[in-house]
Amino acid sequence: MEFVIISGLSGAGKSKAASFMEDMDFFCVDNLPAPLIPKFAELGMAGSGEYDRVVLVTDIRGGTNFNSLFRALQDLTDMQCEYHILFMEAATEVIIKRYKETRRSHPLAEECDSLEQAIELERKMLSPLRERADYVIDTSNLSTAKLKGELRRLFAKSGSSQGRMDVRVSSFGFKYGIPMEADLVFDVRFLPNPYYVAELRPMNGLDAPVRDYVFQSPVTDEFLSRLGDFVGWLLPRYEEEGKTALVVAVGCTGGHHRSVAVAHALADLVRRAGFPVSESHRDLGRN
Repeated sequence: MEFVIISGLSGAGKSKAASFMEDMDFFCVDNLPAPLIPKFAELGMAGSGEYDRVVLVTDIRGGTNFNSLFRALQDLTDMQCEYHILFMEAATEVIIKRYKETRRSHPLAEECDSLEQAIELERKMLSPLRERADYVIDTSNLSTAKLKGELRRLFAKSGSSQGRMDVRVSSFGFKYGIPMEADLVFDVRFLPNPYYVAELRPMNGLDAPVRDYVFQSPVTDEFLSRLGDFVGWLLPRYEEEGKTALVVAVGCTGGHHRSVAVAHALADLVRRAGFPVSESHRDLGRN
């Protein structure tokens, strides 16, 4: 069982981090009282795997007693339950700006004369936990996309596509219009056309004879190689900017032969690059 304890300064992005962790198949619990943490771990370790990966968010809002939290963490160690502490922080001026934008009150506002004092008091109160943290993320200059990428780097399962951008590769026929949802569109009407081969006309690009016909041309091989390199370079760039889904559309005249064969091959290249991919052929059923 894997536990991640997320704590840190109010306004530093703990809730956003927990949301991203949910996308990586963590079960997230906000402000679970410290004495219940070992009990929750026992439940998870004795269960069917539903709670194999857990994120607990704990902070000053719940009046956390960090001595009791440290005792709970020691209990996890004694139980041989792996855990990591992730501490989120940001510069005081950045947190002040975020609070002004959201118009929310700081949890320690009533105990201090100013927002700046409340932030500094919280920073001091949380310093023992920060010292024990396995990871510290400063979100002062971190975009949402960069935060997501950092969490994926730290906590995604090795070799998995968890939290990665979803890619859909779709074929279509230009005679029926370009898909409205497409982010990238590639025209393959310059490739050899099986439509003009009588025995291939009733088939489609998922059938081996059609694929063989399309890919027997050196032009097709070179195009797919260049397209794969280009898309493979683009996908991480889109992902870095926070895009969570991308639609790549490949079109030929009718959407039956060339576009289907190339889209099918491209989907395989994207899959091998480590991205979750789905494949669809919009116009395959049209006459």
